[in-house]
Amino acid sequence: MSSLGFSIESREGAARAGTLTTPHGVIQTPAFVPVGTKAGVKGLLPSVLKELGAQVVLANTYHLYLQPGEQIVKDAGGLGKFMNWEGPTMTDSGGFQVFSLGAAFGRTITKIAKGEELPREQSVSVFDADVQSQHGQLAVIDDQGVTFTSHLDGTLHRFTPERSVEIQQALGADMFFAFDECTAPTEPYEYQREAMERTHRWAQRSLTTHRQNIKANQTQAIFGIVQGGRHADLRKESAKEIASLGFDGFGIGGSFSKEDMHGALQAAIPELPDELPRHFLGIGEPGDVLTGIANGMDLFDCVAATRIGRHGSIYTKRGPIHLKGEKFRNDLGPLDPEMLVPGTEGFTRAYVAHQVRAGEMLGAIICSMHNLGFIIQLVEGARQAIHDGRFAAYREDFVRNYYGK
Repeated sequence: MSSLGFSIESREGAARAGTLTTPHGVIQTPAFVPVGTKAGVKGLLPSVLKELGAQVVLANTYHLYLQPGEQIVKDAGGLGKFMNWEGPTMTDSGGFQVFSLGAAFGRTITKIAKGEELPREQSVSVFDADVQSQHGQLAVIDDQGVTFTSHLDGTLHRFTPERSVEIQQALGADMFFAFDECTAPTEPYEYQREAMERTHRWAQRSLTTHRQNIKANQTQAIFGIVQGGRHADLRKESAKEIASLGFDGFGIGGSFSKEDMHGALQAAIPELPDELPRHFLGIGEPGDVLTGIANGMDLFDCVAATRIGRHGSIYTKRGPIHLKGEKFRNDLGPLDPEMLVPGTEGFTRAYVAHQVRAGEMLGAIICSMHNLGFIIQLVEGARQAIHDGRFAAYREDFVRNYYGK
């Protein structure tokens, strides 16, 4: 029996606004989920997240397994209590880390591909140079699971679907994901199918393991993940298979080109049960989030808001800006006059630019706060627009101003 309750309150086309009830609180959807990779959103206290309007936080299974270890989190009372967060929590499966440490190691690959395929020898690392020089390829996938060496100390570890679920049960999040293989969008069709079929087998094993733990099954929900890369036929097939297994919710995972995002969603979503929640994994660029909402997605997570914030870039209604630019040195205007974020209203672009240039951590914190607040407000606005029957106009207006088209 699922620990979740989900109801849809309003619709506009495929877009929907609903309420997701978890053991640790209610989430009004659509909702953006800040990522606290190691049980903490970088630079931001949980109380600040609440002030920004965050409803739920997602942490990373791979990283928490390695450090501090899932038993410590369990002994603390679970992820929420461990990180002093009172609201709902989620954990991923470690599947994306398998992708990052294995087939994608030494390549610049993200969940959204840009441009044409690159030969492996012409791409650069997704990891820092010191990590790359120490390890080479860190993960090897087989049909039973993945063997990998820790990026922290080089020790050998192994994840299987069963082990991933056991770790996530110990972490105690309200919602977690089945173990999957996330492929690069540049992989050929034949490998996308192979990885998809492996993901389906792993999904069944993950689900079986979770259902056998009666206590965990009563308090935690498990989401299956749809794969298939950029190929609409594979996305459709994967969604149909994952939907048939009996999960509590669904994730759209993997990676694809930005141009193929809409098509991938249109292929997958009709095959998923309408009455269950859907999470778009690793998607956080403002326009992409609105595309997801327009296609019927309910939840989104991404590290981009805080990652670019740490480097001095912020979102604005007129597009992203990089505060290290010379023109912002004397700009005494607000970070974004069209979207004020709680806790950042009194800071000027000139001040934050100064903090960023000086290498002060406050600059990164303010930018991260602003970006998270921006995305959260954007999604809250989309939710209200769905209720009001004006989401299409809301999205069109944002896209025109943000992208200048």
